[in-house]
Amino acid sequence: MGKGGDNSVADQAAINAAEQALLNDILQIYERLRKLESLRPCALVNSLFTQLVRLCTPPSSVDVRSLSEEQQVMRSSLICICGEAEGLLERHYAQILGRFPDPLCHVGLFPYYPNYEKLALLEYSMLKGNAVPVPRRLAFVGSGPLPLTSLVLATKHMPSTCFDNYDLDPLANEMARRLVAGRADLARRMAFHSCNVMHVTGQLAEYEVVFLAALVGVEKRDKLAVLRHLAKYMAPGAVLLLRSAHGARGFLYPVVDDEDLEGFEPVSVVHPTDEVINSVVLARKR
Repeated sequence: MGKGGDNSVADQAAINAAEQALLNDILQIYERLRKLESLRPCALVNSLFTQLVRLCTPPSSVDVRSLSEEQQVMRSSLICICGEAEGLLERHYAQILGRFPDPLCHVGLFPYYPNYEKLALLEYSMLKGNAVPVPRRLAFVGSGPLPLTSLVLATKHMPSTCFDNYDLDPLANEMARRLVAGRADLARRMAFHSCNVMHVTGQLAEYEVVFLAALVGVEKRDKLAVLRHLAKYMAPGAVLLLRSAHGARGFLYPVVDDEDLEGFEPVSVVHPTDEVINSVVLARKR
């Protein structure tokens, strides 16, 4: 074997070693997180998640689909932990913001608000770049107590669009509703529905665009069930924007592949390399 072959073997060995080191570091943080009594925001929880995000966000050759069965179990559990912690963090800040007379004047208190601004701009740019007209009405599935994507889109990019926000948790919706109550225009354009999207049928055909949050359907089978439901009831030609993850970011959020989008035509996908964690997939209902 020539020097070129030797180099390629050495390069692959280095990649394998780096991937294994990354997996070991992620596993160590996972073990600490799963032993915590609570994932509510505090110095320790914040520190562990900061470490985890810093590990997972740089570009990586890790393909979560090729993990061992044991590693897949760990990854699924870690995504659930991340989802629970994210929900608690959003609820914490929604409570803080809800105490102000005009909560939206203080939304920058949420530490990841700039990330949501970038993510919303990316999603809006994808719609615009693929000649999707600004919708008169859209749905956001999995909006939570701090519906930042809807808020950023409504205030900065889609000033005449009506937003139907869906979440399972009535309390989350009540907290979200409080954030916009002092803004007459937003309160008029923002509706919050407490229900499982799997129980929403004919209404889905009325939306020109549907956003699907990353943590709706954490387990693969649940994500596929939601996607099949949307494919069944969305109108032909309507656009689905959903969030996925790429590389090691797949330890933080579920990954959606093209083959998961039965009934949709994948149009575009963007994998950010900055602090925006989620990949974004744009697909059109067949």
